[in-house]
Amino acid sequence: MEKKDIFILAVESSCDETAAAVVKNGREVLSNVISSQIALHTLYGGVVPEIASRKHIEAIDGVIGQALTESGMTLQDMDAIGVTYGPGLVGALLVGLAEAKALAFAADKPLVGVHHIEGHICANYIQNKDFAPPYMALVVSGGHSHLVYVSDYGRYEILGHTRDDAAGEAYDKVARAIGMGYPGGPKIDAAAKKGNAAAVKFPRVFLEEDSYDFSFSGLKSAVLNYVNKQKMMQLPIVPEDIAASFQEAVVEVLVEKTIRAAKDKGVSKVALAGGVASNSALRERMRQACEENGFYFSIPAPILCTDNAAMIGCAAYYEYMAGVRDGLDLNANPGLKLGER
Repeated sequence: MEKKDIFILAVESSCDETAAAVVKNGREVLSNVISSQIALHTLYGGVVPEIASRKHIEAIDGVIGQALTESGMTLQDMDAIGVTYGPGLVGALLVGLAEAKALAFAADKPLVGVHHIEGHICANYIQNKDFAPPYMALVVSGGHSHLVYVSDYGRYEILGHTRDDAAGEAYDKVARAIGMGYPGGPKIDAAAKKGNAAAVKFPRVFLEEDSYDFSFSGLKSAVLNYVNKQKMMQLPIVPEDIAASFQEAVVEVLVEKTIRAAKDKGVSKVALAGGVASNSALRERMRQACEENGFYFSIPAPILCTDNAAMIGCAAYYEYMAGVRDGLDLNANPGLKLGER
């Protein structure tokens, strides 16, 4: 008997992107629609949760309609509705969750709640059709810096996480301090290419000898102190040099800890995930480190690194195949831990 194809309609609204996608068998993306609010939040120097929630409400019906249209399918063709239910901004999460529940109820389809970080990790399965566990994943975004050992689909062991600022959060704060504005990640990445990474010696925070945790608060403070000292002494401030030196300090720690974790766990595959995974310096340095150590390196295309619903559809597929079904009482969980349900 021929295996039946599984189609998932996925919804993502954890922060400031309203997204919907149709995914076939977990790895084939039939549509991936993203409505971004970056231009709106740039006015405020960061995401304003109340505004994000309102914009999700305005956009979500249109985004889902477009995703179905582009896939050439209807709601009735879907096998399940996948939706992010945490972590994220609670108001933003509630919009996507309410919409997904309504669709699941109206069309009598199973509802599958997805962990946002699991979605980011699963983006690698879309990019690389043959990629499979076990492997070491580095998840870096505006709110998260995680080192995760993926032993199987849906099975995650968090080896390390940030103790203070996430990598993306540090990028945003440093960008603001050197006058680059929001969003900080892409702006610092672009500026760093024109700067000298050895111009300023910023600290590398490795913490305890055997720790896989991250800490970027001290590095952020070092940048702010350097900028203030230069101003006080009326010395020149070169934003490109600061950006390059700061980025070098972040990337060095991320790459070194990831490679060490992979060796310690005895895996030969490394994956990058999350918004900061689209950073060109991190991508290149991780690729080099993996080559030097004989590791296979997986990385999603930049469009799959930032928040999107295709990755949620992929994660939902593996949850669905594992028998996960959520009720209409599923609630948003802004502090949801990876591996929890």
